[in-house]
Amino acid sequence: MGLNVALFLVQMAVGDRFTDRYDMLGQAFVPEFGSVEGVAEGQWYRLVTAAFLHGGIMHLAFNMLSLWWIGGPLEAALGRVRYIALYLASAIAGSALTYLLAAQNQPSLGASGAVFGLFGATAILMRRLNYDMRPVLALLAINLLITAFWPSIAWQAHVGGLAGGLVVGYAMVHAPRERRSLVQFGSCALVLLAAVVMVVVRTGQLT
Repeated sequence: MGLNVALFLVQMAVGDRFTDRYDMLGQAFVPEFGSVEGVAEGQWYRLVTAAFLHGGIMHLAFNMLSLWWIGGPLEAALGRVRYIALYLASAIAGSALTYLLAAQNQPSLGASGAVFGLFGATAILMRRLNYDMRPVLALLAINLLITAFWPSIAWQAHVGGLAGGLVVGYAMVHAPRERRSLVQFGSCALVLLAAVVMVVVRTGQLT
């Protein structure tokens, strides 16, 4: 949350030049820089940096509220290192699916891909502990409906982040004790490998 807020303050201070340099963009000519920019041009860092930028105060507030609500309990259950791995894997999975499926010249940004990954992992954990899943499923359903009917939202990031979070969350919750670390971090590697494949495929289409 601190990193998201700090980078938002940088966005406000520096302006669009900073945001346009680090948001998620497949491939497009950016007049401000006078050049073609995007992941297809070798700017792979956008897959990560876009997940820590936001388009406005309400966008930031909504994502940070969701992150505060589910992030703390999930981090307490998984531990800090595993939680960070889950967060980053979900964020990258969301960015990669956006790159693969969205219009190449459509910029996107936001932590919602990672947040959806946390939703998925939370659902897996609650199921494992036999908790009442209705609150988290209802919240997830509401967010998916908003995703489907709000045209400015990059649904690809939400779906990709959710899929990544479900895979990594399942591995982290159900990994056998004797091979726990191997299975848990292996699942993160699997999600990242899938992201790399999506990026390579899309880059091949655009170049």
